Amino acid sequence: MNDVRERALSKVPEVTLGFWVIKILATTLGETGGDTVTMTLAWGYSAGTVLFALVLVGLVVAQVMAKRFHPVLYWSTIVASTTFGTTMADFADRSLGIGYTGGSTLLLACLAAVLGLWYATEGTVSVDTVSTPRVEAFYWGAITFSQTLGTALGDWLADTGGLGYEGGALVFAAALAVVIALYYRTSVSRVTLFWAAFILTRPLGATVGDFLDKPVANGGLNLSRPLASAVIAAFIVALIVLLPQRAGRHPGEGVQASQ
Repeated sequence: MNDVRERALSKVPEVTLGFWVIKILATTLGETGGDTVTMTLAWGYSAGTVLFALVLVGLVVAQVMAKRFHPVLYWSTIVASTTFGTTMADFADRSLGIGYTGGSTLLLACLAAVLGLWYATEGTVSVDTVSTPRVEAFYWGAITFSQTLGTALGDWLADTGGLGYEGGALVFAAALAVVIALYYRTSVSRVTLFWAAFILTRPLGATVGDFLDKPVANGGLNLSRPLASAVIAAFIVALIVLLPQRAGRHPGEGVQASQ
């Protein structure tokens, strides 16, 4: 049983500062990459959503079937989830005509449903419990919906909230600073803080991505989406190569193990 647990845990990376840096870059790439396909290449939101959904499913299956942690596979799956999150959120917000507020509410309900089902089944939503294919499916489901929700929240705050992309990025950066302060100065559940940080890094990356590629008239820099995506991808690859990529224990694992 312990051998199975260790194999499963070895497929997910140690949560370090490097993890969060790559995560934010991956979310930014998801925004610019998704917009490249749906807008620059004019695929549209529905076709783009289907394309990235197929890519994501394929990578999640490969991740679940893997016997150990593969950095390139793991981060490719994360990027796929952020890109799918971008196109899915845009599809819900715009193509379905429910707006940013409606889209954010719908996606929040979906994320809550996944986490609720995970908790009802396993008694916890801690990532240290990823020891079976079923729990890993919950893990990737929660990650995907958190990425999608983050995109919708970023757009909602920047557009509907009237803060613009710079203002939205500052708000989410401040929220992340609060999470960090709670982590170091309080005993708030590390599991809760992990998921809060994971959700908040998505709209931060989304607003930064929008700031890079949206028109100047809309508060962006109007940079080439394909070029911006290529540069961000190069940074991610460099960090994966240069930073230690270890399979490790996640926040809350020691707490869970001692109970």
